[in-house]
Amino acid sequence: MDILSHGLWTGAASKFANIKIKKPLNIRLAVFWGIFPDLLSFALPFVWLAYGLAFGGLSFSDLPRPDTTEPAPSDTLPIFRLTSLFYNLSHSTIVFAVIFGIVYFILRRPVWEMSAWLLHVLIDIPTHSYRFYPTPFLWPLSEWKFDGLSWATPWFLILNYSAIIIVYFLLRRKTLQQ
Repeated sequence: MDILSHGLWTGAASKFANIKIKKPLNIRLAVFWGIFPDLLSFALPFVWLAYGLAFGGLSFSDLPRPDTTEPAPSDTLPIFRLTSLFYNLSHSTIVFAVIFGIVYFILRRPVWEMSAWLLHVLIDIPTHSYRFYPTPFLWPLSEWKFDGLSWATPWFLILNYSAIIIVYFLLRRKTLQQ
């Protein structure tokens, strides 16, 4: 799913959780964790590509085509191989569980806002196809990935953002009634 949708769904889930629980979640922190996997994976190559395109060190023909992004071919630029590694790390439920456990051990309490990272991965599993960054949710234990529906499919984008609007409308109504 796209990063904006991840942020919006995380915000909605956090607002809903805050209606139901006694100790409210920090919504901004939850939204950060909800977009964290994509930030880690794509921020560096985005900056690198933007700089290269703006200042002439790179042309559009140097950019990888969507059908060559997964897995990163060995002949691609190192930045794209690094992106694939970061994608594997940040989109793994195994890596999430280990880091959540480490944070729990250090702070002696769960940081529930981090569960937005897990929500991100769970949303990505069915909304990424083999053609563009399928979600390696079992990495490093397994390379198996689910061939889902691409989030960029036009009808799905319309459905997704319509659902987001409806959910926020309902959350707004619920908070106004309290």
